[in-house]
Amino acid sequence: MMCGGCNAATEANEEIQKICDSVKADAEAKAGKTYEMFTAKSFTSQVVAGTNYFIKVHVGGEDHVHLRVFKSLPHTGKEPELTGIQCSKSHQDPIEYF
Repeated sequence: MMCGGCNAATEANEEIQKICDSVKADAEAKAGKTYEMFTAKSFTSQVVAGTNYFIKVHVGGEDHVHLRVFKSLPHTGKEPELTGIQCSKSHQDPIEYF
């Protein structure tokens, strides 16, 4: 992975689902709605002073959201932080930097 650039989108794994679970309440607050499901589907990441994750999340029916989550370096002890959300996405929409 290149520092500063995003890598190719890959299938979400257990670690990415845990990150999504940790920011679900913040995502719901920013979107102004409650999601009955919140399943990470795919993601890309960008190494900065920590890692930015761009995650496609299935929230029910045909609806998806894209999350931008910043995960600090481990020594900080900070939890992942939701820094952006894009609503009204579909399964076909590519994950892009935002």
